[in-house]
Amino acid sequence: MIKIDGIKIGDSNRIVLIAGPCVVENREITLKTAQKIKKLSEKHCIPFIFKSSYKKANRTSGESFATIGMQEALKILSDVKQELDLPILTDVHSENEVKYAAEIADVLQIPAFLCRQTELLQAAGRTMKVINIKKGQFMAPEDMKHQAKKIEAVGNNQIILTERGTTFGYNNLIVDMRSLDIMKKLGYPVILDVTHSVQRPGSGTGVTLGQPEFIFPIARAGVAVGIDGIFIETHPDPKKALSDSASQLKLDLLEKLLIQVIQIDNLVKKKLKI
Repeated sequence: MIKIDGIKIGDSNRIVLIAGPCVVENREITLKTAQKIKKLSEKHCIPFIFKSSYKKANRTSGESFATIGMQEALKILSDVKQELDLPILTDVHSENEVKYAAEIADVLQIPAFLCRQTELLQAAGRTMKVINIKKGQFMAPEDMKHQAKKIEAVGNNQIILTERGTTFGYNNLIVDMRSLDIMKKLGYPVILDVTHSVQRPGSGTGVTLGQPEFIFPIARAGVAVGIDGIFIETHPDPKKALSDSASQLKLDLLEKLLIQVIQIDNLVKKKLKI
């Protein structure tokens, strides 16, 4: 079990919500989105960690939006943390970035394409922050134990594993629900990243498309397996989002999704405790 600001993740505790816009676009959207999600999390009694990336280093095209500037974006995340009293999760992409992100974030996330980068994993691990490793689209779930061990080797055992879809031919992903159970048996809390799992990588003209109509069924199915948390990128107007516009959940739909997954989680967790 992992603890983050009093939030318990794992050991059949209630499901945790990790949510926010894909990337920090500006202060207004970031703060307003965080405020809205916090109100929903309090209303429905679901622990909430705010997520947004200060930079999107992995883009289909070099012309795609990446960041408003690392320091400016981290300052906005710091404002969310201080003003709304929320734990923060954000990505790190290189060893040089780790120390700056660790000053703000409670959880450092290793992006899926970087999940085997030993030096990045260990640099993040040395901060003694909670580390969320996203399973690469190319990785077998049982092989994630080796990536977790790299972090444990530097004395940090605060590790979470996240499923975000597996490559299924070109320009397509599929969620193998077996992977959720396989990774849980490795001994770490497991999160399902629902919105990245509906992506169609590189299927557009220099952009990644998506199938957001499958967010709800994939979320319901994953929670029914008995996962520890759900990861949702959400935006007030996804069509205008500067990153992952085709796969983010419209913010107005988040409450409906939470009601469904909380009901399923309550049913599954009660059964698990028998």
